[in-house]
Amino acid sequence: MTLYPVTSSSRRRAVGNETTTLLFDHDGTLIDSETVHYDLWKDILHDYNVELSEAFYCEVMAGIPVKQNAVDLVEHFKLDIEPEMLADKKHKSISDYLDSQAFPLMPFAKETLCTCFRNGYTIGIVTGGSKKSVEKTLSQYELGSYVSCVVAVEDVENSKPASDCYELAMAKLKKSPSECVAIEDTQTGMTAAVSAGLACVVVPTTLSMHHDFTRATVQYTSLNEWVGSEFGR
Repeated sequence: MTLYPVTSSSRRRAVGNETTTLLFDHDGTLIDSETVHYDLWKDILHDYNVELSEAFYCEVMAGIPVKQNAVDLVEHFKLDIEPEMLADKKHKSISDYLDSQAFPLMPFAKETLCTCFRNGYTIGIVTGGSKKSVEKTLSQYELGSYVSCVVAVEDVENSKPASDCYELAMAKLKKSPSECVAIEDTQTGMTAAVSAGLACVVVPTTLSMHHDFTRATVQYTSLNEWVGSEFGR
């Protein structure tokens, strides 16, 4: 995929004295999955004579749960299939992929979780993706000991950009919004975090760098830059 520069914003900290808990998004934040998702969607849509462009994926689909992706695709391309059935095809393709491998990690993802854990923070993963995807990441990369809570798309009625997933994570961990900071890569995820009352760090990818992140607490170009700035690594 085409690479674009991402510019950092303010150097003010998102993690403050009250912060006890760091809630990480999964896709695009901890794992480099969007290119795989794009390729899987391309393969599915090829059967309907649709050529999915990178531009459409970036602008409409990146960071959005599969259920809504399917609705948008059926509507935009006038597909002769129910959105639920199209979503089922995508879920199966993801499941088949995960049967053999986890998604690759984002740069510095493992080091970030290790640093946050070593600094005494409780860590959760809050995702619009599947629990199977998170479990595969935690097992393959030996990250399970760092993570105290996982909230996935199966756990809530309304996924991101609704705030349900973050509210459930805080309830499970018995934390208040003032104690938590979210780390996200998309406007959809940021909206969910901010709507739940959380401070939010955004680390855009090449697929989300055009999103509106004006409501984020702070923006960085990479996890490495965030850790170095806020934890003095």
